Order: sequence, then structure tokens, then C-alpha cells
Amino acid sequence: MLTPLTPMEFARRSRQLYGDRLAVVDGEKRFTYEHFLSRCDRWSHVLERFGVRPGDRVAYVAPNTHAMLEAFYAVPQMGAVVVPLNYRLIGDDFAYMINHSGSRVVCVHSDFLSLIDTIRTQCPDVTHWVALEGLQCGWHDYETLVAAATSDFTRVEITETDLLTINYTSGTTARPKGVMITHRNAYINAIGTLIHLPMTTADRYLWTLPMFHANGWTFVWIVTAVGGTHVCLRKVDATNIFALATREHITMLCAAPTVLIAVANAPLEQRVDVPRGLRVLTAGAPPAAATIERIEEDLGWVITHAYGLTETSPLITICEPRAEHEGLPVSDRARIKARQGVELITSGEMRVVDEHMRDVPRDGVTAGEIVVRGNVVMDGYFNDAEATARAFLGGWFHSGDVAVVHADGYAEIRDRMKDVIISGGENISSIEVEGALLRHPAVLEVAVVGMPDVQWGETPHAFVVLRAMMSCGDDELRAFARGHLAHFKVPKHVTFVHELPKTTTGKIQKYVLRGGRVGITAQ
Repeated sequence: MLTPLTPMEFARRSRQLYGDRLAVVDGEKRFTYEHFLSRCDRWSHVLERFGVRPGDRVAYVAPNTHAMLEAFYAVPQMGAVVVPLNYRLIGDDFAYMINHSGSRVVCVHSDFLSLIDTIRTQCPDVTHWVALEGLQCGWHDYETLVAAATSDFTRVEITETDLLTINYTSGTTARPKGVMITHRNAYINAIGTLIHLPMTTADRYLWTLPMFHANGWTFVWIVTAVGGTHVCLRKVDATNIFALATREHITMLCAAPTVLIAVANAPLEQRVDVPRGLRVLTAGAPPAAATIERIEEDLGWVITHAYGLTETSPLITICEPRAEHEGLPVSDRARIKARQGVELITSGEMRVVDEHMRDVPRDGVTAGEIVVRGNVVMDGYFNDAEATARAFLGGWFHSGDVAVVHADGYAEIRDRMKDVIISGGENISSIEVEGALLRHPAVLEVAVVGMPDVQWGETPHAFVVLRAMMSCGDDELRAFARGHLAHFKVPKHVTFVHELPKTTTGKIQKYVLRGGRVGITAQ
């Protein structure tokens, strides 16, 4: 009587219960659950005709559209594996990941057809190329195929340990690695997220988070599980977010801190009639307390901070609210919300350990590495036994993130291991310094890195983006920092830049700053 734990069960249930409810909004297109899941069945039928069999991989390059969402049902329900690729990469990256994953079918949105056309000859094992939108010579047309297909396909028996997706890491310093997520991994992450962030059929979820990014933090399945409405957003900027939030009566969204910064600093005229009480889940990088405070105060949105990695399906911890937090001043509550928090009920075990794998004390000071094991941890890296063995050294997945644990058990990331600044024997958290500088009213974004110093070995160096029409000198900013930080943590140098170098998922590339490979404009 055991039922395999798979997100495909969410689709089965919602089709029965919510078949006539609105499932997907994509511009002018609106699909009920019956229509949406029928389209998925027809695409499964087409893939089967293409020769796709259980275990085969199907790659996608697309923004947040209905066709991209359909991938997360049509492909795995026939036992095949979804490979959602970051659409912001270059041709060589796509060729590598398509070949490395062994994808047999590649589906591409119209915005990227010309780019992918340039690398098709480099991918000899791909048997079919599909244009999700936009007609292109030599490509199958997705909508034509779906319209002509039937809903009949071979429904295979799925086990919960079967591979569901391969999600590639950003690969900023080496070739990207293919993270293998199983049906069980995704199911457990979805259930755990729903326990901590309940949703109902009344929820209307805005797709500000790329679906390719760790499977949209499993919200591609979570929203369906509760019979909510997926509202697709193809281009993520503050203007579009506010417009759709208002027009479509959005109740929830997910966003990386870089998106939160854009929202917090959007012009006032864009915020007219924006609904208050909208729930926001943020993760992907540590958010600044100042950003959380500003959004909650100015917009009335409620922010919850979670932490995880692609390798953990992705959520490990959540900054779980407690009754005693509600009575705190807004600034103090924002500081707590900026912490990574505690384990999700379903995620498994998380520890913060020293180099001998001993738990660090709960003093909010002693730093160690976050290691985890449990239900959401990946099955390994695809075709990379060596990297898998390194990641699971000692039977725990090693995150590479440095954190402290507070007396209440809440973890707080202080840095990536490679980003900790060691100055005169003292460890300095770049995140702590960034958080202090972001409280200055003229600072929009900031990144702090360690730079070589003859006397101290290395010292903090801040790269700062100022708000439009505002100015600030380096002496003023350092004086401000001295009011919020220990003296040795204050940046020795400040460089003002027009923008910070970032990965395609919005994470700041500190190695670029350390290497001096960023165009700067001193002020």
C-alpha cells in the first residue's frame, strides 16, 4: 500500500478536485487545471512519439511561460527527466550542459532560438529541436504538436528514487555540475515548504523566480498541490511585478535579494494600488535586514527568509517566526528575519561544525560550516563521482557556507568559506559589513571582499552602488560604518561602481571584484 512520494501525485489530485479552477495565467492565456494537465498529457504523447523513454533527458531553455511550467509535468510523468537550463548563459554553456546531460530533445523559447541555432551542430545526440514559441526553420513547433496530439501515452510506474530533474549549478569558477534531484527530494521539499508557508486554493502566485532556478524552489509543484493559480512573469523587473501584483491580485511570490532591492527602490508612482499583505519568500543569498525592513514598512508585504542550495532541493532552513518576535521593534525583527533560521520539519538534519566535525557552541559568535543530511539532499552530481564524493565527505553534504548559531538555535550565515576575510588574525564576515553599509540612506547595493594588505594580510574593501540622485564620499561611508561595526571590520577602502558583477541568478561575483576585473568609477 505504499504510494511513491512524487510531485506527480499533486497533479493527479488537483485535476480531480480543481479541474474547473484557474490553474495558469500567461498574458492573455488562461488555462483551467483540466486544460493545463490535458496539455501536459498531449506533450507526453508527442515526446513518446519522439522516442523519449523513462530515464531519458529533455532540456529546456525558456523564461517563465506556460510551456515551461508544462515541462515539469509532461516530462516526469512519463518517467523521463527534466533539464531546465539557465536561459541567461552563452552558447558554449548550453552546448556543454546539453551534451553532458545527454538530452535527446531540446525545447527553446523564441527569445533564444537564434542563439541555440549556433550550437546545434555541437550537439550530435539531440534527435529533436522544439521551438516553444516562434517559428524557426528546422525546428518543430510546440503548439502545433500539442494541438495535434492525443492524451494517450504510456504511464510508467514511478518510484520515489527515480531521477526527476538535473539542475546545473552556476559554474562561476569551473564547469557547472548537474545536480540530480529525485521525485522524493522534490516531494519532501514541497510538503515541508507548505507546512511552514501554508497556501490554499485562493492563492495567486506570481512567477518572479525563474522556474529553472532549483525548479522554482519546487513552487512549480507546490502551487498545483493546493489548487492555486500560477501567474507567469516573463520579464522580471519592479514595473512588471507591481503591475501584475495589482492586476492579478497576487498573494504570494518568491524573490532573490537582488529582486527585493529593485522592489524596495522602485519609484513611488509604480506602487499605486499594490496589494498589502502579499507574502514573499526570499532565498538565494543572505538578504540585508535594511531591505527587509524597508519592504515590510513601505509596502506592507510580509517577508520570510529561507536558506538552501540547488543540491538540497533546495530548502534546508527557514527563519520561522515566533510569537515573541511580533513585539519587537521593526528594525530588530528585520535583523532576526535576515537569519537563515532553523531546519524545515521535513528537510532533515542541519549542523554547523568546526574542522573536526564538532558542533559549534550556540553563542552567535563561533563560526563553522553548514553540513546537512536528510530527505532533501540530492542523489549526487550527474556523471561526476569525484565531485559527489567530495561533497559528501564524512556522510554529510558540505555546503561551503560559514555560519554561527544563536542561543535560540537559529543559524545565521556569515559568509561563503572562500569569502571570509582574515585580517590580522581576526575573521570578518563580509555579509555583516555589507549589512551595516546598506543602512546608509545613499547605498543601493554593496559587496565587501578581502584585499591584500601589507600590515594585516588582508582588509575589507567595499564596492558600493549609490542610489540615483544621491551622493556619498568614502570618508563619510567609513565614518558611518564605524558607528555600526567594530573598528577592525570597517572597510579600509571604498570604491564606488555603477553596478556589481553578478551571476545569471543574481549572486554577486566576488571573485571578479577581488581580481580587479570590474570596470569602476571612483567618486
